[in-house]
Formats: sequence, C-alpha cells, structure tokens
Amino acid sequence: MSVNLAWQGKRFKTPAYKDYEKGMILRMPNGKIETDQMLRVEFFFGFSNKASDLDNPVKLLMDIAQKKYGFNDKMVFELNVRKCLVKKGEEFIQMGIYNMLPF
Repeated sequence: MSVNLAWQGKRFKTPAYKDYEKGMILRMPNGKIETDQMLRVEFFFGFSNKASDLDNPVKLLMDIAQKKYGFNDKMVFELNVRKCLVKKGEEFIQMGIYNMLPF
C-alpha cells in the first residue's frame, strides 16, 4: 500500500489503510521490543510491479510496527530497505527489528 492511498488530507486514515493496518498487525509475530534501546530496522519487499517505489511502504509499516510492538521510531538509528521483483501473486514483506550493537 502506498502513502497516497493511506491518508485523506493530513489527518485521517482511509478505510483501505485501516484494513491494511489491521491485517498487518494480525500477521506480525508477537514479540517485545526494548523501548529504550537504539534500534535497527530491516525491510525486504518482493514487488511484482517494476514501477513500485522502494520507500512507499516504509512509513506505513514503521507506523504499524510501532503500534504492534510499542516502540517509538525516534529510537530507530539504522534502516535497511531492499526490494526484489517477483511474479504476480508471490509478493511478500519481511521485516526485522533488532537492538543495535554498541560500536
């Protein structure tokens, strides 16, 4: 889902985004995030459309992950995003949230 489909104006989620959010929360595994730790987030998208922008789903999924796991995205200090092309019907999303190791 793209950012353009997610918001009506500046303040209201569309019905399509509300459905998407509910579905994604149900699909995400249960877990606990240390809310005071520096975090690294990874996204890997399998898109069937060559025109799909890499960054469109990132904001939506970050917001959904915050809601599911109770962290604030201000604690994300590293973000890795990748995509690949797949056949229609084989689209996927993989996400990982990790504590950053000290340097």
